[in-house]
Amino acid sequence: MAYSDLKRAALAFLACGLAVYGVVYMDVVLRARAAYLEGEKYLEWDRRPELKRAHLDALLARKESRLRRERQAGRFSDEELAQRLTLARFERDEAMKESALKYAFVWFQTAVELFSPPESRWVRLSRRKMAAARELWKKELDAKKIPYQDYMLD
Repeated sequence: MAYSDLKRAALAFLACGLAVYGVVYMDVVLRARAAYLEGEKYLEWDRRPELKRAHLDALLARKESRLRRERQAGRFSDEELAQRLTLARFERDEAMKESALKYAFVWFQTAVELFSPPESRWVRLSRRKMAAARELWKKELDAKKIPYQDYMLD
């Protein structure tokens, strides 16, 4: 094998390695961005609960529509439809009771712990927001008189 062939093979190997590194880098950065934006969504839901209600109501409407179509197709009885609709409404009501701040904290934590390195813009923003969301969540728990230890919130 000639020197030029080895050189060409080494350059091709290096180019492939750099391409894989670039794809992985972009994937991790985009995942950090997605986690950050989810955290922001939950923070907004804490500030404006009507947005959370609208989202959950829309999900419920889609589920109810799907269940009714399945009933019309004969997949289950009227009684089972009523049970499934009741369950869907119960699940929506329970989701409304969930702490948006808890979910915001967890999404920011996900960006920081799972998608760094690299220390992207989204990881840095998430690290700042994570601390703030944790404090707001602690205040919410204190206001509801829910006992906790700090290690429980990590």
